[in-house]
Amino acid sequence: MRIPIIVVGTVIALAGAVFWLQGLSIVGPTTSFMYRNPEWINNGLVILTVGVVVIIAGIITRRSKKP
Repeated sequence: MRIPIIVVGTVIALAGAVFWLQGLSIVGPTTSFMYRNPEWINNGLVILTVGVVVIIAGIITRRSKKP
């Protein structure tokens, strides 16, 4: 169960990074509703942070179960 938590956290973090970069108008098509949108800069950072927290939780869980 430890590896799936890390994988899910990685997917969430990557999605947050993409949303953040779209909000900064670095990545994505200019027709996207997230492109150059300050709201998605904040949303992306929050999602990215949640992903990192999930990854850390998966790593801590993995270490605490080892003998």
